[in-house]
Amino acid sequence: MSTIGAPFNKNNLLLDDSDDEFGELLILFACVEYNQLYLTKEPCRNSALSGHEYVMEVLHGHDSRCYDLFRMDKDVFKLFCGVLKEKKLLKNSRYLSVEEQVAMFLFVIGHNERHRVVAERFQHSTSTTSEYFRKVLKAVCRLSKELITPPLFDVVPSEIRFNPKYYPFFKNCVGAIDGTHISAHVPINEQIPYRGRKVDTTQNVMCICSFDMKFTYVVADGKDRLMMHEFFRMCHKTRIMNSQTLHPMVRKYYLVDSGYTNMPGFLSPYRGERYHLNQYADRNPSGKRELFNYRHSSLRNVIERCFGVLKARFPILKQMPSYDLKIQKYIVIACCGIHNFIRTNAEKDVYFDGDEDIPEVQDATIQSTHETLNDSVEFSISRDQLREMANVRDEIADHIWRANRR
Repeated sequence: MSTIGAPFNKNNLLLDDSDDEFGELLILFACVEYNQLYLTKEPCRNSALSGHEYVMEVLHGHDSRCYDLFRMDKDVFKLFCGVLKEKKLLKNSRYLSVEEQVAMFLFVIGHNERHRVVAERFQHSTSTTSEYFRKVLKAVCRLSKELITPPLFDVVPSEIRFNPKYYPFFKNCVGAIDGTHISAHVPINEQIPYRGRKVDTTQNVMCICSFDMKFTYVVADGKDRLMMHEFFRMCHKTRIMNSQTLHPMVRKYYLVDSGYTNMPGFLSPYRGERYHLNQYADRNPSGKRELFNYRHSSLRNVIERCFGVLKARFPILKQMPSYDLKIQKYIVIACCGIHNFIRTNAEKDVYFDGDEDIPEVQDATIQSTHETLNDSVEFSISRDQLREMANVRDEIADHIWRANRR
């Protein structure tokens, strides 16, 4: 170590020179690293096709390509984007067109892809894909308010009117009600309300559908069985008791399963008799009650088909990613809205037309809980009203039985 006034030492001079060189070398390395990171960094997304160019290539390519990727035909996709723009729910941004925004959203819900995969395919950062996923989700949910609407109560559905199996017996029927389980990603400390008999956490979704396979009402906020009570109470109050919506003398009703009470506005099958269609595979219905249950089940099966098509088209509903619980609820609403839009505007769709293998969806967990639930909820229904609806069911059963024996 050199000190002031110390004699000249050659070794000390060499040591000082080496320290200076080492310091300069560190500075050089730091400059090179800074240059590589911030000045001449290599782009991460360097595909030959940008996201917009990729979407345009798909829209100008083979018809099946758009359907496979975005779960709808090209014409329906363009119309869907046009409606979102026309209603000012979405607009082109500086870097993303509406078509690309919608394509990224459909890519996520139609294939249950993670945002890193979407970012690579559309050549954007994960923050960009996440931002526009939420924007499109919000826009589609707003549009869904116009897509998911109650049926016309003064018109007999054509699916009933022109089918001798159902007309004139079910001419006052306006739809079917049922619930289904949708996958839910829930934090550990909040999972108890979202667990039923199954191991996985799910949210209960209650729906009404019309006989043309459109959802007319959706409640996607169910933590547990109590949500069914609120849904049932809401349907009864707003659809039956409110004379501004439906005149009580018309005696319109929804089809429900055997777990619900047979009451004004809700026609359930006879309990203690065979009901589900697969129970009639070995032998035909015997007696007027079984025949009524068979016709009731075959007509109400439309909502099971709706659930099957919905989950087949949007696999995200079968295994929900780790979004916020509110986002998960909105995803269900958006999927139901898109389902209705496709049903309304597609001339042909492989899911609705039955060309795809759609599994029948029967949620035994929800169905089995109805019977214990309805007894514990007090509705303002008199015994005379219950007896009146029982007479309606008996009249329909007698009418079907007489017509079948001719």
